Amino acid sequence: MKAMYQGVMIAQSNRTLVVEGNHYFPEQDVHMHYLEPSDFKSICPWKGEAGYYHVEVRGQRCSNAAWYYPYPKEKATHIRSHIAFWKEVEVLPD
Repeated sequence: MKAMYQGVMIAQSNRTLVVEGNHYFPEQDVHMHYLEPSDFKSICPWKGEAGYYHVEVRGQRCSNAAWYYPYPKEKATHIRSHIAFWKEVEVLPD
């Protein structure tokens, strides 16, 4: 799978984990220089508190377009150190 924003590949992996229809990319397969930490948080009842990143490419920003679970609850520990994308970030087969 690959994640694309503004025509630039920001992540690529053949090891994504699919949870609730979202592909979670291993952190080491994400080009982290395109991500900027956000203060935004959300809560999932079974996964825990999600942190977010803004995605920025070529001066174009998509706010809170990537999320992760730094301390997932027990049933979601398999997605620790993984990042998922949404909004204008396209997640496509590689």
